[in-house]
Amino acid sequence: MKLQQLLLNTYFTMNKSYYRRFSRTITFLKKHIKADAKILDLGTPSILSNQIIDEGYKVTNTNGENLDIDYSSYLDTDAEVVTAFEIFEHMLAPFNILRELKTDKLVASIPMKLWFASAYWGSEDWDKHYHEFEKKQFDFLLKQSGWKIIDSETWISYDNKIGFRPILRRFIPRYYIVYCERI
Repeated sequence: MKLQQLLLNTYFTMNKSYYRRFSRTITFLKKHIKADAKILDLGTPSILSNQIIDEGYKVTNTNGENLDIDYSSYLDTDAEVVTAFEIFEHMLAPFNILRELKTDKLVASIPMKLWFASAYWGSEDWDKHYHEFEKKQFDFLLKQSGWKIIDSETWISYDNKIGFRPILRRFIPRYYIVYCERI
């Protein structure tokens, strides 16, 4: 295992907010999708996708290509469900792939826009949030691209830090997850 991946795994293992988020995501997935289902995950292999595999799901990940431009190879899939965990905020036009997906089920999560924090903007192009949706915006995107929301949840995410923003994060939902079916 590369040193960088080992350090990243250690960080995620030690960071309780990631652990809580991943745990909530897997619980929501298990609520709606049977454990041996074939999943196309619109994200590169990660700690979360490995944990989903450990739960008995058959996961195929994307390869890190720009899904705004190059998604056609994922449209003809034998997957029963598509998952997209914190992916759509990194895309300029998530409507396109959402509209074109051929599966009947979708489980997706996003970080929600927070009025007290600006959008995340990392140093690499793949590590920028072009969108941070409000719940109503994401719901509208899903509806317009041919999906019906069957179930949804929001949850807070926080670390034990001191300050105004860390306090607000204890009360204001940060993540939104949906289970959808094709209309």
